Amino acid sequence: MTTLVVAALSLVTLVNFRLLGGSRLVPIIRGAALQGVLFALMGVLLHVRDLEMGYAARALAIAGIKGFALPALLLRALRQVEIRREVEPLVGYNLSLLIGAASLATAAVLGARVGATGATSEPLLVTVSLFTMETGLFLIVARRKAVTQALGYLVFENGIYGFGIAVAGEAPLLVEMGVLLDLFVAVFVMGIIIFHIQRDFSHIDVDRLARPTDLEGPAPGIGAS
Repeated sequence: MTTLVVAALSLVTLVNFRLLGGSRLVPIIRGAALQGVLFALMGVLLHVRDLEMGYAARALAIAGIKGFALPALLLRALRQVEIRREVEPLVGYNLSLLIGAASLATAAVLGARVGATGATSEPLLVTVSLFTMETGLFLIVARRKAVTQALGYLVFENGIYGFGIAVAGEAPLLVEMGVLLDLFVAVFVMGIIIFHIQRDFSHIDVDRLARPTDLEGPAPGIGAS
């Protein structure tokens, strides 16, 4: 594993902790975009000596989707709902960082076991990919804002892609495009949902949508003169 690959994986790990400990939505969306680009280019870095032009072109296309197209959808949704921070997450940011450290340790143990079985020659990439998947799942279940949960799907898919590179080397093009299409549809639909939630309820806290006071109209007589 080259020094450049190790540096890229270290940066991905730091981005994961930034996602866990950050409340400002625009920087963490951009961090996830950077993470997507790094994972997309990881296969190029690992096979730079025997790189095929077709694989390089696919990697660049995936980097464009992960690093620009999907984050742009989330940023557009963010501008429409005029939300800038995740103010009251279900799990606090300090505790989120501690959980992230424990998740990284767990991923390191699992990555070492996968490497010991001979299933991959890149146990560090397996470790970082598993940690990224855990980070994405945590964002989905531990944050209130719908846009942050959509970001969690994006991060989770980044981890899946990295794990596929580590174990399978080069995934078939059909599988890569299928996963990206599913993710694109999910983020696109979430962007639409986020906009309509904000328009109808003036917030995008998904846990508040189950409360009767948010679903019902104003009580009779309120506001009457």
